[in-house]
Amino acid sequence: MQLTSQKIKDLAISAGIDRVAIVRAESLPYEEERFREWLANGYQASMAWIEREPEKRADPQILFPGCRSVIAVALNYYTPHEHAASDGKGKISRYAWGDDYHDVFREKLKDFVEKMTDISPDIQTKICVDTTPFMDKAWAVRAGIGWLGKSSNLITMDLGSWVFLGAVLVDIDLEYDDRIVADHCGSCTACIDACPTGAITAPYIVNAAKCISYATIELRDEAMPQEIAANLEGWLYGCDICQDVCPWNRFEKPTQEPRFEPRELATSLSLDAIANLEHEEYVVRFRKSAIKRAKLSGLKRNAQALATNIQGR
Repeated sequence: MQLTSQKIKDLAISAGIDRVAIVRAESLPYEEERFREWLANGYQASMAWIEREPEKRADPQILFPGCRSVIAVALNYYTPHEHAASDGKGKISRYAWGDDYHDVFREKLKDFVEKMTDISPDIQTKICVDTTPFMDKAWAVRAGIGWLGKSSNLITMDLGSWVFLGAVLVDIDLEYDDRIVADHCGSCTACIDACPTGAITAPYIVNAAKCISYATIELRDEAMPQEIAANLEGWLYGCDICQDVCPWNRFEKPTQEPRFEPRELATSLSLDAIANLEHEEYVVRFRKSAIKRAKLSGLKRNAQALATNIQGR
């Protein structure tokens, strides 16, 4: 059996992928220039790993020599739950409610690659899921999966922005998708207006140094910047404000992946429980969870900042 584009898409869907499109592997000079400008402005904050090898991020043929095609994929993670409203709890970003998406997504893509290899044993592939230096949003836009919203999140017309993005690079030529989804943000500025820290400095540009998600997940400082700490709006880990207010997320659909359901139905965590959490308990509680990215010290710092806000009311 020949490994055609349509067959590849069928295999991806059968592996549990929600959206798939295929485009030619080539450099992204415009996106690279924008990325270098973003770095030059210092918007990456302390995330030095983002600065490394920008040329590799912009050219899949450098990342994966011999690459001919990019199979861009998206995985829906929306589950129909809400955050518990309580002064004694801190909200968790929706993407981290269930199992770590890196593990779930990579497992699905490995299954997808195995299905392709069964048909074409000589095919060479590379899986890209978040930690790979790869412009997943740029490729999703180029492949027609969605458009880049003013929040800098990719937005799809039928699933909103509640999607994880990835890709499989392959060393074969295929039939390519030529559908480009127009920018449907229009004059809407809901995400910009709603951001309590002004992190969306201009449409499509986010300054990580002002972002609640960055401060509660990636920042390793013992103390959180006061201008962010004072405007957390209840977020303990991550932040979904720009997605929660996006009009396109009214088209959200529940994911078919049960591992994205909230663990123990918890969409928020007790601040007191985090403050008193011991390392051994932390390891067990957050095993195979994206929340471990913040480390125990980060969670405790975030919980203290939220508790201080509550006490200061």
